[in-house]
Amino acid sequence: MTGEQHERGEFRTIIEPFRIHSVEPLVMATRAEREEAIREAGFNLFSLRAQDVLVDLLTDSGTGAMSRDQWAAIQRGDESYAGSPSWFAFERAVTELFPFRHVIPTHQGRAAERILFGVVGAPGLVVPSNTHFDTTRANVEASGAEAVDLVVAEGRDPASRHPFKGNVDVGALSALLASRAGQVPLVMVTVTNNSGGGQPVSLANLREVRAACDRAGVPLFLDACRFAENAWFIREREPGQSGRDVADIVREMASLADGMTMSAKKDPMCNIGGWLACNDDELARQARNLLVLTEGFPTYGGLAGRDLEAIAQGLSEAVSHDYLRYRIRSTAYLGEALDRAGVPVVLPIGGHAVYVDARALLPHVPPLEYPGQSLAVALYERGGIRSCEIGTVMFGRRPDGTEEPAAMDLVRLAIPRRTYTQSHVDYVIEVCEAVARDAGSLGGYRIVDEPPQLRHFTARFAPLG
Repeated sequence: MTGEQHERGEFRTIIEPFRIHSVEPLVMATRAEREEAIREAGFNLFSLRAQDVLVDLLTDSGTGAMSRDQWAAIQRGDESYAGSPSWFAFERAVTELFPFRHVIPTHQGRAAERILFGVVGAPGLVVPSNTHFDTTRANVEASGAEAVDLVVAEGRDPASRHPFKGNVDVGALSALLASRAGQVPLVMVTVTNNSGGGQPVSLANLREVRAACDRAGVPLFLDACRFAENAWFIREREPGQSGRDVADIVREMASLADGMTMSAKKDPMCNIGGWLACNDDELARQARNLLVLTEGFPTYGGLAGRDLEAIAQGLSEAVSHDYLRYRIRSTAYLGEALDRAGVPVVLPIGGHAVYVDARALLPHVPPLEYPGQSLAVALYERGGIRSCEIGTVMFGRRPDGTEEPAAMDLVRLAIPRRTYTQSHVDYVIEVCEAVARDAGSLGGYRIVDEPPQLRHFTARFAPLG
């Protein structure tokens, strides 16, 4: 059975395009044990021990299963401090898809963000995006600049079925570029838009954003962590793109930008790694100076040679049509099942995760009592599923220390790549349905301790009432 047969719809079942080569045992804890574990963790899913989790959907970042060929590539890793052959393999693989002049390796995506905004950020500046994710926003704000979200209106409506809800509101962007002329160091577009439900950005929208940036003389950067999933959605949903090779679509996306940040822990299916890439020689020079100070030499950037080799191999696997067809369809399988069961989810289903609309499911819990956190805790207590709140806990705190409701209160069920089987997903569906039936009994939470930035990682909570 070929991928082409799948594409024509000859068979209903979408099978995993791989066989299982190694397995890892799971610990079957009781509900009482889970309730005790989450209390000890201060009701923060990030603070749980992984061994206390049955199905871990906290993130798709670095949690996927590497392939046989990636593990084989690790054996080729050359650990020379400078000029390693593994560096050149990595550089070739990156520029094959993203032909920027300068590629600067980092240990993960947030390191690339820190370096980028350490160079271009400053007080009084503003960085617009469709929607900044948590570490991007934190690194923008740490530089003293302001992070502004300008996603289209449909991207703020969980029930909207717009095919490209990650698109930038180009009218709002053009107005900001005019009103804050000289204060915008770059425009950032996240593909896919993680904070907004894993929703894609169209090529047409990227071209419009590029034109707006050109008129204002401002560079355009991509936060490209899920570039392959975004390209697949373009191929499937955008007029005129059907039948194109995903790698070609990726190259066109890159051609519309001046640079990118990347976490290789997402679409390239690695456990660590990332990079910053750009065409600007001066920006690259300053970035490499920061790289040497904080990450490592420019030909390894905080990574071992074996990591560079695994990333190079993973990039080729990430754009496989058979893999992407399975990846997107298996995520949709979960989301569509929850939608049929009446569980409110962000529609259409995104690429790397299903996002449950906690604000709609728990209307009796006000946003400042964190309905997303309440739902995430309930999913863990009931079935051992670890998820992630994407809402007022993550985004409600302003730089001045005040708090306000986030645009949406979501719970993300992020699917690690090539890790779980359909029976795991069927179990997740059952648990979600059970929790949804009892949603009226769930209460809110308060924060009892929190850090000044990225509080969702380490805050401690207590249930209200």
